[in-house]
Amino acid sequence: MRRGDMVVLGVAVAFMSGALVQELLKPAGQRTWHGRFLGIPYDYRRPTLDRVKQTWWNPSDERILTPRSIGMGWDINLYQVRRQLELALHG
Repeated sequence: MRRGDMVVLGVAVAFMSGALVQELLKPAGQRTWHGRFLGIPYDYRRPTLDRVKQTWWNPSDERILTPRSIGMGWDINLYQVRRQLELALHG
């Protein structure tokens, strides 16, 4: 593995670990397993079809990048990508 890859992997593991520690430091009844760590969204709950759908195909959300339905970071709202392409092509 190249040095740059190792750095990226290390940063990703550090952020994921930080989000887990953030949840574990909360009292058990207050753990939600989703939120933000240093501004980056995370969701460690068991995924549901509805949450995955709301992440990847959501006409009611105008954002192109949406918080991931599982894990850490962002996913792409493909509905909004399609909508933006249609607007660009057809005015």
